[in-house]
Amino acid sequence: MLVCTSDRYNARMVGTAGKLLRWFKENGRDLPWRHTRDPYLIWVSEIMLQQTRVETVIPYYERWVDRFPTLSELAKADLEEVLRLWEGLGYYRRAHNLHRTAKLILQEHGGHFPDQAGELEKLPGLGSYTAAALAALAFDQAEIALDGNLRRAIARVIDLELDPRSAAGEKRLREWADKQLPPGQAADFNQALMDLGAAICLPKKPICTSCPIAAQCLAYGRGTIGERPAKSPRRPIPSLQAAAGVMQRGGRVLIGRRPEGKLLGGLWEFPGGKREPNENLRQCLKRELKEELDVKVRVGAELGSFHHSYSHFHVSVHAFEAEILDGEPQAYDHSALEWVEIGRLADFPMGKVDRAIAERLAASDYDA
Repeated sequence: MLVCTSDRYNARMVGTAGKLLRWFKENGRDLPWRHTRDPYLIWVSEIMLQQTRVETVIPYYERWVDRFPTLSELAKADLEEVLRLWEGLGYYRRAHNLHRTAKLILQEHGGHFPDQAGELEKLPGLGSYTAAALAALAFDQAEIALDGNLRRAIARVIDLELDPRSAAGEKRLREWADKQLPPGQAADFNQALMDLGAAICLPKKPICTSCPIAAQCLAYGRGTIGERPAKSPRRPIPSLQAAAGVMQRGGRVLIGRRPEGKLLGGLWEFPGGKREPNENLRQCLKRELKEELDVKVRVGAELGSFHHSYSHFHVSVHAFEAEILDGEPQAYDHSALEWVEIGRLADFPMGKVDRAIAERLAASDYDA
């Protein structure tokens, strides 16, 4: 059983908020970041939880806190170590912003987080949701952090016919939440709604009979639960084909570090790129390696294909052996190049596709 973080919990509270808080006191999730009011640790958890499931985040959070227990430890760390510890969580801009913001808070705020959402939102990587969540969960400021769980649950409670992610829809959600928010209990109220959405008010097959506020839920009463939240049509996500080259020299393979400011910036990769229209994958790899490294190559055997989905596109990367016929690799599109023994590739932070290629090489005893 989770004990509410607020020492101002009042068991005599009535209405929707009171029912939610009583339910949360008995049924709230026991998560590691809920055992602290340290804004640094809550901030780390909120950044990790962006677009990532709780069960995935927990081991990453625990390893992170073990290595970087304080803001100061994170600020002093090397970015490559930060990225290596983050590897596998994806959306690597989040890790860059954690590192950057830690330094900024240490240098410009004396190591202390602002306690107002408006000031927090000025920090790198803290959008309106994260700023509101940190202000509410760490400082009990009267803020509503509208994540997916809150949007879904509130949209059903008020039977919202609008898309809850639209400006008009969000305005309606906030109006309801602001009226319900109990003074001084923003942390528990937000977390109660988060947990309601995670455990009861599920996207599919919500468990309405176990909901503590079913009597107040308009969609439940009207039989429109299956229609809420309303959704706007989404554009189809494009699928891309790409090629990557595994080049060898003296028992080592060549990898390049992607430049800061680009997708997967700071991570290491096997050079290559996206296939253009009217070319096959082998032609693509030859062109990309000439453009990126200024080398002419012979493309050999395919080592495998690797698939990954990003927020705005799907990609299939085909890895090939590539022998350099002419030229010395130049870092035109990378911030650095390294010839690395396969056994040491694990020391270099990589995105999921390139890590999969590296693991395939290690597993197959690739003869470089």
